[in-house]
Amino acid sequence: MKRVALASDHGGFGLKAEVKNYLTSKGYEVVDLGTDSETSVDYPDYGAAAAHAVLENRADCAIIMCGSGIGISISANKFKGIRCALCFDTYTAKMCRMHNNANIMALGGRITTIERAADMVDLFLTTEFEGGRHQKRIDKIEELAKDSWC
Repeated sequence: MKRVALASDHGGFGLKAEVKNYLTSKGYEVVDLGTDSETSVDYPDYGAAAAHAVLENRADCAIIMCGSGIGISISANKFKGIRCALCFDTYTAKMCRMHNNANIMALGGRITTIERAADMVDLFLTTEFEGGRHQKRIDKIEELAKDSWC
């Protein structure tokens, strides 16, 4: 069974609660990293919390949400070893795993229905990385991180 970390800011809180219920109903272990309400908070804190959970093996992967999914995905991608993909349909959810071996998926809480999110979550959690030519590209991304200007 996969341990899935969930994190969101206030803009993603509603969808996070629905995704949490969905995952729990399917038997996944959920690590809820907050936030716990619609009170305004800073999305970088929650993107970082999810990245740390994955990098420290407290979760096998993560699903993160803010209003659009953009800010929280940018935040998570600041961490070496994280490949966070902002997904908006089933194709992007499948391809982020198949070709990019994404370990975090970001969703827009204000633009994604639970029905669409459930389909994307299922694909993100069950699609295997193809490896092969795609591994070479993942390796290049890791090399680029070594030369980071940050």
